[in-house]
Amino acid sequence: MRTPGTPRGRGVDESAFDAFYTASVGRLIGQLYAMTGDLAEAQDVVQEAFVRAWERRAELDLNGAPEAWVRTVAWRLAVSRWRRMRTALALARRQGPPPAVPPPDPRHVLLVQALRRIPEAQRRAVVLHHLCDLTVEQVAVETGCPVGTVKSHLSRGRAALARQLADTDLDPGANRRSEVRHD
Repeated sequence: MRTPGTPRGRGVDESAFDAFYTASVGRLIGQLYAMTGDLAEAQDVVQEAFVRAWERRAELDLNGAPEAWVRTVAWRLAVSRWRRMRTALALARRQGPPPAVPPPDPRHVLLVQALRRIPEAQRRAVVLHHLCDLTVEQVAVETGCPVGTVKSHLSRGRAALARQLADTDLDPGANRRSEVRHD
């Protein structure tokens, strides 16, 4: 599959392959689109086929039928994907519908909304320290910040969260205040 005039072992050079790609990629995508009926799938399999052709460019003969080779590889990739998808769908049908997922706890929703409102650095420090159970030193290593900066982010983040969560179900003082008012 060597290009005539090309020394043995050298194969197709990069510029010749680039020219082949440029001249044929659109046509091949159109052909595979017509074969598969799915433009995104056609683009994916043609690109994958060209990657495989690139890997074999030392044996590729641009004067032969390289476009047919790429088209055949792309078609086989499409068929393989279709078979995998069919198998996955059959498995999903046998398993039945997924179990119902309960809605998120309203307190969780409040916390996430409050976290979204505080600065990113503070939010990251609070989540890593309080939700991921990392020490301040571990948070410093993971974020690349000095320990003092992490402590500052935690302090400011907790204060910002307290303001965000004031008078909600997540405010520990809200229950005490409502008990005092009822007395």
